[in-house]
Amino acid sequence: VQLQACGGGLVQAGESLRLSCAASGRTFSSNIMGWFRQAPGKEREFVAAISWSGGTTRNADSVKGRFTISRDNAKNTAYLQMNSLKAEDTAVYYCAARSTGITVIATTPSGYRYWGQGTLVTVSS
Repeated sequence: VQLQACGGGLVQAGESLRLSCAASGRTFSSNIMGWFRQAPGKEREFVAAISWSGGTTRNADSVKGRFTISRDNAKNTAYLQMNSLKAEDTAVYYCAARSTGITVIATTPSGYRYWGQGTLVTVSS
């Protein structure tokens, strides 16, 4: 599985962005997808994850009510809709996929096998 994230950019606090993660391969619908972020000098942290069908999602407390993860299996694409952005959301955002066939959502980077290259989100206050 190869992943390519895009959609980052520079926005002002309170604005919105939507990140996309395009996946190659035939197994996308059987991969749990996640988004992580890493700010300068900090460890990579969990943002959100979604089950195969999209019926189950999990969000970090810091983004609940503001960020929404979704997926379109027909397009082999996962999304992260980010609303009400704050300066502390500034980071490189990575999409990731668990190994094919795993059904349990993971919230740590070690739980994900495949990673995209990252897209930078900068929120000015």
